[in-house]
Amino acid sequence: MPVKVKEIIKELNLEVAAGEKGLDREITGGYCGDLLSDVMANTASGDLWFTIQSHQNIVAVAVLKDLAAIILVNDRQPDEDTLAKAEEEGVPILLSTLSTFALAGRVHEMGITRSET
Repeated sequence: MPVKVKEIIKELNLEVAAGEKGLDREITGGYCGDLLSDVMANTASGDLWFTIQSHQNIVAVAVLKDLAAIILVNDRQPDEDTLAKAEEEGVPILLSTLSTFALAGRVHEMGITRSET
């Protein structure tokens, strides 16, 4: 059964910082990474992206790769330019105090997986 972004917000107690227009997106998988070129090379459309990066370029990568949402971990906060760009593009930016490891494990437990090729 597909999981939508708005469902993981409730389940994981995430804060929506921007991109509320995209909360009905279906999630197809996930990726943990902080190097933008790595994320561009290894994510798929519909993925959640777990990162500590908070600058405006994360929105460009999410749009380029058609990602479902960006989750900033470890209590990272995006700057105002990032929030404005995410709103403009409809890319959800979600915030958590938890680590990447903890969040990825919980998302996997929810049944969000993607086979690696």
